[in-house]
Amino acid sequence: MRIGNKTRVLIVGTFPKPILTVQPDSVVSKHTNVTFLCEGTTGAKEYCIYKDGGQYTHFIQFLRMRKKSQNEAEFSISKTDEHHAGQYHCCCQNYDGQSECSDSVELVVTGAYSKPNLSVQPSPVVTEGGNVTFQCDSREQFDRFILTMEGPQKLSWMQGKQYNNSAELFQSLFSVGPVTSRQRWTFRCYGFDRKRPQVWSEPSDTLELLISGTLHKPTIKAEPGPVIAYKSAVTIWCQGSLDARLYVLHKQGSPKHWGTESPEGFGERAKFSMPSVTEEHVGHYQCYSYSSAGWSEPSDNLEIVVTGFYHNKPILSALSGPVATLGGILTLQCVSQDKYQKLIITKKDEKFSSSLEDSQDIYTHEHSTATFSMSPVTPAHRGIFRCYGYRMDTPQLWTVSSDPLEIHISGLSKKPSLLTLQGHILDPGKSLTLQCCSDINYDRFVLHKVRESDFTQNYGQRTHSGLSLANFTLGSVSNSTGGQYRCYGAHNLSSELSAPSDALDIMITGQLPFTSFLSVKPNSTVHPGDNVTFLCWSRNPTDNFIVYKNGTDHQPKQLKSKFQDGHFQAEFSMSGVTSTFSGSSPVEITVSGEPMEASSPPPLKPMEASRLECFLKALVCVSVAFALFLFILIFLLLRRRQQGKVRKEVAKMEGEEPWFGKPVEGIGQKPCLGWKTDPGELQPPSNSSVFLSG
Repeated sequence: MRIGNKTRVLIVGTFPKPILTVQPDSVVSKHTNVTFLCEGTTGAKEYCIYKDGGQYTHFIQFLRMRKKSQNEAEFSISKTDEHHAGQYHCCCQNYDGQSECSDSVELVVTGAYSKPNLSVQPSPVVTEGGNVTFQCDSREQFDRFILTMEGPQKLSWMQGKQYNNSAELFQSLFSVGPVTSRQRWTFRCYGFDRKRPQVWSEPSDTLELLISGTLHKPTIKAEPGPVIAYKSAVTIWCQGSLDARLYVLHKQGSPKHWGTESPEGFGERAKFSMPSVTEEHVGHYQCYSYSSAGWSEPSDNLEIVVTGFYHNKPILSALSGPVATLGGILTLQCVSQDKYQKLIITKKDEKFSSSLEDSQDIYTHEHSTATFSMSPVTPAHRGIFRCYGYRMDTPQLWTVSSDPLEIHISGLSKKPSLLTLQGHILDPGKSLTLQCCSDINYDRFVLHKVRESDFTQNYGQRTHSGLSLANFTLGSVSNSTGGQYRCYGAHNLSSELSAPSDALDIMITGQLPFTSFLSVKPNSTVHPGDNVTFLCWSRNPTDNFIVYKNGTDHQPKQLKSKFQDGHFQAEFSMSGVTSTFSGSSPVEITVSGEPMEASSPPPLKPMEASRLECFLKALVCVSVAFALFLFILIFLLLRRRQQGKVRKEVAKMEGEEPWFGKPVEGIGQKPCLGWKTDPGELQPPSNSSVFLSG
């Protein structure tokens, strides 16, 4: 070195070599600001930085030297690019000599090529002490792949390329292990050309191993729930210990974890959001937490299901109605018009019903049906059910939901009584009101028609006698009104229902286009204590026959039809008849005299019964007319001549009821009806009368 007219010779190695470091890191992406820090010995006057063995002077416009102290110099490069990549070292000197150069520092610039893909085989979930194999691959023809582990360890692995013919890509495999749950294992990979070893591709996505540790497992849940409508939003929450630093969500079968999130606050849970759930989001999820003590155990399994992927809605029904009896059996049936390999039901606010795999599946060419039986019924079965269909190859992609079915549980308190105010059998167009009542102070009553899914509720009213009741006005009846009804009591503060009332049958006449006939055996005149048999028959096919007596609240008598003597018929036997049995019927029955031994004449044939019926009708009409005329005549005479005497006699006999003055229970019509299949639809009744003979 020349100073003035003198030349000064520098002696290299007269004092220790400096230390060169680079910030923020030795591997940086393009356009990052990089700072080299050269730390020398006290007394150094000049600092030089060298790149790839040559003095770094041709990029002098990007370099600045600023003495921060007597033994340190700083060199900065703004917006690094590919040509800044290379090997760097620095030297320092004073008037007496020059130091040795520092150890070299390699500056790697990434982002020159597209990023490769990083995956782990078979899964990123690893047990303590296990080994894993990473695969870094790309369709670009890199000469080398490098795997880096992020964190303070600064570990890296480099491998040459291999060509995968089946996948048509270049790849390298890296074996890493054994792994421990005491630290995080986070990796990236890059590709590069061997002619430019410090110019790398963009980094792959980060892949973190999930080490199944020994710490307490976190909890996992989905909001609004694990069964999500197609393209709706779902949030998965994961919550672990108070010192958890981060949470990782993993979908089973995926080569990567789903995401990594920090807790929202100290001791808070982490939030994983899916704004639009599709088929790629369905599956089984687990989450892990990491703290200063290491990794936790995995959470319980959470299955995410998407509904509405198939658009044909199945139909859900309760075979015995929406009200199940406590301790009984609840049977639900799901029917789909499409042939799905599996039908499933769910219950609101509960995990979907994988526990109901004992369903009986029936498949036909037109539809598929499954029944689900649950017993014994408990209050836990109360709630809203839905059903879906799916295919076995995509078990988390379901149909749209069936209409909701709400199940009520009865039997938790005393049953009420159900009455009809107009009788059990009505003509079309008649008004019908049913009354549900109880001596328990129920706040409301529920009326349900058996085999239907709907029910009606009315508030209860308290009577002076201490009963609570509710009237259900069904209006003008039609064929759809016929059927069997039950009612229940309930309290306002509870969704539980009482035990069901006894069944009440309502039947509508005139629904079949034919008439049945009624005859009596042995004859129309019987003595008290005798046995009577009614023969109800029809020329048309009939499944059941009914015999009933107007003016009573008793349930009609029903028998199945039998085909005999060319007719459909049923015999109703009644033993020990009394005066209360007399009344209006298709035949005239007279009950008189003392009880006597019942005779057993041969049974009447249908044609004989018809002729006898006509004869009896005529005889009854003549007898009644004559008796009525005679009675009116005598009554008028007695009223004129003995009016005063009659008043005295009436006063004297006040409170007494001679047998011929008593109102006879049950006097009225006793027609015979028949129906086919549906007991609520009856044929028009036959007409004739039964009288009490005095």
